[in-house]
Amino acid sequence: MKNQQLISDLLAIGAVRIETEDFFTWTSGIKSPVYCDNRLTMSYPKIRRQIAETFVKKINRHEPAIDVIAGCATAGIPHAAWVAEQMDLPMVYVRSSAKKHGKGNQIEGQIEPGQRAVVIEDLISTGKSSIAAADALEKAGVEIVEVLSIFTYGLKSAEEAFTEKGYTYSAIASYENLLDQLVEENVMKADERKLMEKWRQDPYVFTQS
Repeated sequence: MKNQQLISDLLAIGAVRIETEDFFTWTSGIKSPVYCDNRLTMSYPKIRRQIAETFVKKINRHEPAIDVIAGCATAGIPHAAWVAEQMDLPMVYVRSSAKKHGKGNQIEGQIEPGQRAVVIEDLISTGKSSIAAADALEKAGVEIVEVLSIFTYGLKSAEEAFTEKGYTYSAIASYENLLDQLVEENVMKADERKLMEKWRQDPYVFTQS
């Protein structure tokens, strides 16, 4: 699946929404001109299948082979399951924190120290949730080979956070791909793109204003 196709699909199903005047507010408190809801892809078999196939191609590049596919709760779970099914691999998922009851698990499923894992996330914004999932797995003795996502905003803060932790990550499509596509399709004006590029360079300026 090429990034242009994914962007077109996300726009077509309303998974990506643009608002350059009244910004969206993320859970982190960051105000953004873009809201990407990749959970909608679950409802479209062809799109979710193409996403899974693209993840599989990325995962197959790694040597030695991957032992387990890990999904970030909650939006990464279904995509991790579809990838694990295609690859005939074990799958686990990682909660944002340990359960307050029962066995108190943060990682659900069977893992073994020394296993090599790829973490699947639907979206990387600040990177906090996927890094937390990777940390939990690493603490359990699992080697994190890569974090994969459907879309990334490419924020500098996320890149710095991944670098600091020593994790690598990649996405099928990026914020830059989105802007290119919107301009190509004459959906976005030049001044709007300029604003969106400025936001990506420092989103916290817009959050504070």
